Amino acid sequence: MLLDVFNPRTYDPSHFDAETQRVLRATIDWFESRGKQTLLDHYQRRVWYADFLEFQARERIFATLLTPVRDAGGDAGKRWDTSRISALSEILAFYGLSYWYTWQVTILGLGPIWQSTNEQARERAARWLDDGAVFAFGLSEKEHGADIYSTDMLLTPGADGGFTATGGKYYIGNGNVARMVSVFGRRTDVDGPDGYVFFTVDSQHPNYHLVKNTVDSQMFVSEFRLENYPVTDADVLHTGQAAFDAALNTVNVGKFNIGFASVGMAEHCMYEAVTHAHNRVLYGRRVTDFPHVRQAMVDAYVRLRAMKLYGDRAIDYFRTAGPDDRRYLLYNPITKMKMTTEGEKVVGGLWDVIAARGFEKDTYFEGAARDIGAPAKLEGTVHVNLALILKFMPNYLLAPADRPEVPTRTDAADDEFLFRQGPARGLGSVTFADWRRAYEPYAGVPNVARFREQADGLVTLLGTAPPDEAQQKDLDFLLTLGHLFTLVVYAQLILEQAHLTDLDPAVLDTIFEVFVRDYSVLAVELHGKSSSTDGQQKWALEHVRKPVVDAERTQAVWQLVESLSGAYRMNL
Repeated sequence: MLLDVFNPRTYDPSHFDAETQRVLRATIDWFESRGKQTLLDHYQRRVWYADFLEFQARERIFATLLTPVRDAGGDAGKRWDTSRISALSEILAFYGLSYWYTWQVTILGLGPIWQSTNEQARERAARWLDDGAVFAFGLSEKEHGADIYSTDMLLTPGADGGFTATGGKYYIGNGNVARMVSVFGRRTDVDGPDGYVFFTVDSQHPNYHLVKNTVDSQMFVSEFRLENYPVTDADVLHTGQAAFDAALNTVNVGKFNIGFASVGMAEHCMYEAVTHAHNRVLYGRRVTDFPHVRQAMVDAYVRLRAMKLYGDRAIDYFRTAGPDDRRYLLYNPITKMKMTTEGEKVVGGLWDVIAARGFEKDTYFEGAARDIGAPAKLEGTVHVNLALILKFMPNYLLAPADRPEVPTRTDAADDEFLFRQGPARGLGSVTFADWRRAYEPYAGVPNVARFREQADGLVTLLGTAPPDEAQQKDLDFLLTLGHLFTLVVYAQLILEQAHLTDLDPAVLDTIFEVFVRDYSVLAVELHGKSSSTDGQQKWALEHVRKPVVDAERTQAVWQLVESLSGAYRMNL
């Protein structure tokens, strides 16, 4: 996998098969041919991206990348391959979050369909993909959000079989044009979980009423209502507990892509910010000669490199997942939560440097600075994902198991397990290999060694001053503990990917310089929590560390940042 900053001019997708290379290069070429001014004009005037949807239909982009082998009709280019789905997610967001969004909600809409045994629905979905259609995921509601226990989408049994569906959905991307919307509801004649139903509707049906776009944006995030919409057996995807599991498992599949959108946006911002700052002179000095500016840009650069390292390694665990290896269920919410919040830090740090330039309407940065906070709020907030991550902490930190090593997965395989994940429970029973193994090749890297001390300290905390009964119910306390744990897991996968890709030691050491600082900040935050005990406060102060400073190493990384100046400017 390519681990440096994505550059459309030099991008080499040769690690993929020929059809994937064609699709990715065609996408890049289309955006570059549209040009920066057209994309910015459409973004600022909130123009629906019909031109992009026409392009993807013509080139069969979504059909190629989002049709599992089972439904491909023998087309050798089609498969559901997380590695190339993630690559396109990064590319689309590099040019604009709106383009990524229509792709993302199509992925979500397809999730319940590809998990279903309803062959008629599957065949219909494959045909619509071939025709260039997009899909939608009808889960959220205005009054309940994504609280699927409280859905007000009601299905009333018909006298001659089937149902009629009545109710509303809210925050539904592509709800204006999707030819298949996967909708979650419940039967009026069955109480409890047995009454859940996942079914499909067509946004062009007369009983489907599009109410409005809920956002002031180029994308269409709809509110719609069904009024006595006829639902036949051909439309029912899942019933009972299986419908509930399909909802959660679809989110598992879909939210993995969100971190890669943050990567794409941060990369484009990096080019614009470095090019602007490095070519601007203030007070007789180049802006990037000021020490605080250089530090901010180095930090942003290594945070971005860390995002890519983690994301690429998480892909391997996702693609290797199976009934006996569900480690991906931890790495997945971290991909979503940590990569997106790191993207916000990258763009925020760059904005501090370029200041007013970040508001100018002729930049990609202006829109990305507004949009970069969105991915962290999609498919579960940061808090929701942290609460999920904490379920894995005891086994991960305290009970290492004999788990197989996971290879780099660049093979052209269909990730079909993602559509048969099974019941969405048992997270506390997932086991992990010893996380300390990843540190062994890097014992001589100063900041890796220093962070290892802090990471070991988290085990000490759980053994000597663990959360008491009251703290285990105190989400404010637990969220900080969750951030500490997340950083340890994030570091592990970065080290694994660094080893697999022979990462520049200067870059790795600087990444971990940032991590040592981040861990120290979180330790101080834990110290200050209203419920922290004397033992926990003592632990927190003992685990504040200053990173190892090395001017020569920092200069080497700065030269990598400096090389981005002028390295990419989008076609006008």
